[in-house]
Amino acid sequence: MTVMALLRTRDRWTPLEGELLGFGRMQAYGRRFARDGRGAWYHVAIEVVWQLLTVLSRFRVRGGRHIPAAGGVLVVSNHLSFADPATLTAFCLGAGRVPRYLAKASLWPAPVLGSVMRSGRHIPVHRGAPTASGAYRDAVAAVRAGECVAIFPEATFSGDPAHWPMKGKTGAARIALETGVPVVPVANWGTHELLPAGAWFPRGVPRRTVELLAGPPVDLSDLTGPEPTRAVLEEATARIMTAVTALLAEIRDERPPAGGNGEG
Repeated sequence: MTVMALLRTRDRWTPLEGELLGFGRMQAYGRRFARDGRGAWYHVAIEVVWQLLTVLSRFRVRGGRHIPAAGGVLVVSNHLSFADPATLTAFCLGAGRVPRYLAKASLWPAPVLGSVMRSGRHIPVHRGAPTASGAYRDAVAAVRAGECVAIFPEATFSGDPAHWPMKGKTGAARIALETGVPVVPVANWGTHELLPAGAWFPRGVPRRTVELLAGPPVDLSDLTGPEPTRAVLEEATARIMTAVTALLAEIRDERPPAGGNGEG
């Protein structure tokens, strides 16, 4: 076998479901990341952060097949740490998609960070928009154009003492109901130990285990229709957070607290 053939074989390596990836396997996983459409600054940020993650953490990834290979999709995750965008990005890249994130529009003029946001075609949230749907107009346009858009519906770190998801905001539901794209739930666990809330630097000694598990799209088909009411948005959001909570319970092999359906 030629050297080029060996390299191609290496690049096709896919982690087994539930396999704990050490340093070498993390490097191999990173070689299969989606690359088209990253943009220069976003590409550099991904490569730098991924190298840090390979040194400081070990990954266990499952369910990436639920993220469609093409077409608009919303990927929704629980939120525990500033490390979550990095680990969720790696998970989406490993599934063959380049994720775009929602962020406040004020970040776009910022030096360096603004370049990353523009390069990565991330999506500004227009919080001063005259209507709630107007705040998410760019996200609606992005998924309709076939993008993979990643959202943390809680919009902040979980305040639950045991790190279960809290009640979500309705933005993801609003985008999903307006566009009809699939909503793929993801549970992200271990980032609160890798980079705890309030910490300035990650804790990688010993290396932390980060687990990501995706499930099938959340069924919202019975809620689609004209401009959704507040009750419809709340129901859709509750279903999304219930799906994320169930996946987290599977990772943790624990039962969520009574009423732990992502509503509070």
